[in-house]
Amino acid sequence: MTEPDQATFWNERYRIDEYLYGTQPNAFLAREAHRLAPGSTILAIADGEGRNSVFLAEQGHRVVATDVSKQAIAKARRLAKERRVDVEHRLVDLAGWDWPEEEFDAVVGIFIQFAGPELRTEMFDAFHRTLKPGGLLLLEGYRDKQLEFGTGGPRNIENLYTEGLLREAFGDWHIDLLTSYDAVIEEGAGHSGMSALIDLVARKTAR
Repeated sequence: MTEPDQATFWNERYRIDEYLYGTQPNAFLAREAHRLAPGSTILAIADGEGRNSVFLAEQGHRVVATDVSKQAIAKARRLAKERRVDVEHRLVDLAGWDWPEEEFDAVVGIFIQFAGPELRTEMFDAFHRTLKPGGLLLLEGYRDKQLEFGTGGPRNIENLYTEGLLREAFGDWHIDLLTSYDAVIEEGAGHSGMSALIDLVARKTAR
């Protein structure tokens, strides 16, 4: 989809009053957040309605959260206000964004599989540019088996991850964790049921 199509699509999805993906943090992020240094500056990309950025802010981090949807950002701001935390929200089309250079201690990408192969390559390269030396990437997505489960995520297989794809993309990073597994997740109506997951924790190294 082009950027206007993406914005329209997600604005329609997020127009409902309830939180499509719930208000609790993603389980992988909550499980691995201990790896983040205290008071980190974190970029949460395509953060949607704010459940993950709010969680990170509650842990004492400075968080910049992006999304292409005005509806999502409005709900994310509401959630942050309810939880009494500060999050900097930016309305961003990642396909054309001028990513900040070496600004962040960590990048968090949770189910960002709207990106096809071309945009995904651009984004993965941008992660390296935007992280400070030694910066951490926390990435979770769906594997191709997710098409069998049908409990969330994209319908096109080229947007899904494999361990081989991630090892190739981040082969010159230090990989702390790369694991594939099936698990039941309950993240609002958007992600609910048995899911084919893949988790990556990687640290930027010099190229």
